[in-house]
Amino acid sequence: MKISIKKPTKKQVLSFLKYALIVVVGNAIASAGASFFIVPNGFVMGGTTGIGILIRNILANNGIVADWTEWVVNITVYAANIALFILGVCLLGKKFAFATGAGTLLYPGFMSVFNLINDAYFKAHGHYIGMSSQTIEGTNMTLGSPLLAMLFGSLLFGLGIAIVVRVGASTGGTDIPPLIFKKFFNWPISVSMWILDFSIVALQLIAAPIDAVLYGVLITLISSLVIDKISPIGSRKTQVQIISKKYKEIRLMILNKLNRGVTMLYGKTGFLTEECYVLLTVISNRDLVKLRNEIQLIDPAAFLMVSVISEVRGNGFSSDRVALPKDEEKDDVGNFSEESPKKPQKEAEEPLPPASE
Repeated sequence: MKISIKKPTKKQVLSFLKYALIVVVGNAIASAGASFFIVPNGFVMGGTTGIGILIRNILANNGIVADWTEWVVNITVYAANIALFILGVCLLGKKFAFATGAGTLLYPGFMSVFNLINDAYFKAHGHYIGMSSQTIEGTNMTLGSPLLAMLFGSLLFGLGIAIVVRVGASTGGTDIPPLIFKKFFNWPISVSMWILDFSIVALQLIAAPIDAVLYGVLITLISSLVIDKISPIGSRKTQVQIISKKYKEIRLMILNKLNRGVTMLYGKTGFLTEECYVLLTVISNRDLVKLRNEIQLIDPAAFLMVSVISEVRGNGFSSDRVALPKDEEKDDVGNFSEESPKKPQKEAEEPLPPASE
């Protein structure tokens, strides 16, 4: 039987190249944060990098210090990532392998490259890129701050992971066990990741000073916050619900001036039990002020509810239709009379039980 392979389109090729570039850049940024700022300063962290730091510190505490021990972190990250990747493939299937395989090798690969760069920089300047004890002549200012290195390393690490997560990929490593726990035990992924990372950080108390471990807690918190804030950027939108007697004019304004879609929901006021339409629209954050000002011009008494939604998908977010005439009196979804909107047919009401004496 002859198998025909469909040739990918130019759009599909460009989309894949864009996806691959984002995954590569994200892994590079994350590994730069760890290699240049976190590892050289003796901080600890979670993930497979944290496991590597733990092994390096145990060797140092036992008097085993040599040039090769600085590469223990990289070797451990490689070994742990590959082992967890194989476990993930066995338990999660081939689809998981395609999404995680690149990150499994890219992250430790970049760490090895950046480690070489850091060593070369140390030989040339006497200190690593992310740390310094240089005093500026003529001043009392000394360059080099553990807090600054921790903050910048955390921001870079979180930014890199967020970029990778944003396109649906993974850096592998300790991202994999939470996926396994989710599949077999239905544990929330975010909770599992927090427990695993903080457990690795806390475990390092056996080989690292408490200051380094406390820095590790801050690194985990800051990088997690950055991931949470950055990964949805570009997909977060603003949802606005509008209740107004002048819903017809507001609807046309949203369609024509904002070029956005609008959904009409049937409702009833709670106090006077009057039928009404609730206009529902999703807009970009920068259009919120414009929408609010336009609504105020049409109906200053309009009731608005504004909320941020984490993601919008599907057709209809932007309207490419021809602008409707301003005197349009009819729409596909219902009759826009000046009276109350057409309410749905009510079911027969059951008689109330007699009042007890």
